[in-house]
Amino acid sequence: MPKPEIAAYYFPNYHPDRRNEAFTGRKGWSEWELVEAARPRFEGHPLPYRPLWGKCDESDPQVMAMKIDAAADHGVDTFLFDWYYYNDGPYLERALDEGFLGAPNNDRLQFALMWANHDWHDIHPADPDVTPQTRYSGLLNPDVFEAVSTRMLEQYFSHPSYLKVDGAPFFSIYDAPHFVRSFGSVKAAREALDRWRRKAVAFGFPGLHINLVDWDVAILFGEGGAKRPAALAPELGADSINAYIWVHYTDMTRHEKNDYDAVAAQYFESFARLRAEAAVPVYPNVTMGWDPSARTRQDKPWKVGDYPFHGTLSGNTPARFEAALERALALAAEGEGFQMLTINAWNEWTEGSFLEPEVSLGFGYLEAIKRASAKVCVSGS
Repeated sequence: MPKPEIAAYYFPNYHPDRRNEAFTGRKGWSEWELVEAARPRFEGHPLPYRPLWGKCDESDPQVMAMKIDAAADHGVDTFLFDWYYYNDGPYLERALDEGFLGAPNNDRLQFALMWANHDWHDIHPADPDVTPQTRYSGLLNPDVFEAVSTRMLEQYFSHPSYLKVDGAPFFSIYDAPHFVRSFGSVKAAREALDRWRRKAVAFGFPGLHINLVDWDVAILFGEGGAKRPAALAPELGADSINAYIWVHYTDMTRHEKNDYDAVAAQYFESFARLRAEAAVPVYPNVTMGWDPSARTRQDKPWKVGDYPFHGTLSGNTPARFEAALERALALAAEGEGFQMLTINAWNEWTEGSFLEPEVSLGFGYLEAIKRASAKVCVSGS
């Protein structure tokens, strides 16, 4: 069977950022500090994770070149960057703008944007005794969206390595209900997307491929709305639906440990229902892990509850991950036309979901992708 596009979500908070330095008051701060400070919270808890490549700066083109080679060599086709833009400008952009786009080998891997248009909260780390403050609202002023939509066409979509579906740039929206709230109505949000499609045609593209991230269970504060994202797809004129992570389909607020295979089964059941009901193609997801406890105060008691005090995915191994990949690849092959499989995540270290090599795991999860692709897929189209 043809190999679907394998896209790994990339979280770009592992480089110095001016906003983070202002928040923390520390020059050069990045989320590596939380990775290093993390400690076990219960028996058998495997923290801290130890990145095999060390605390490297992803905005360095040579560092990103190393990541690109590792991804391409193991069957990953695309980095799907979590992309942040607020009313006062971009955030965490240097990993893409300086790292990936500056890498000498960026022709080996495609990239695309997943607009992480959620509110940004002060949870790095979260204090169990304090309600997190909102640093930035994910509600974008319509005039800002008009300007930034043109910027995306110029700066990103025109790049030869940008992921395109039948010539149309692929763009994913993390929180579709939040996007609608930015414009005040579904009608106004649809009109904004239609205007953007017309801009894309004027730039020489056949259009845009708009993808919506779906979920059953909200994770972040303020996430979601009255309508499930998938239900908005036909109203917004979206072209496809996918998932960010399995825990959007299960309750992680009750147990310290949640079995990997059991959570996988819940996700694949939800996927089957959604694919049967959806008006547009639905792409499967495979999740490597889940453990956001590194984003909590390590000097205070930890108790399972709302994010980031979620329980963890337990029993995840490269072998179990590989089995889930084989299942998802087979499901993707059942669809018609362009097919994609998303993986959470390339480097969500502080959420316990990473393909990047770790001291005790080595390249185990990347090797699993390579093996699963070889077993299930045949090169070509």
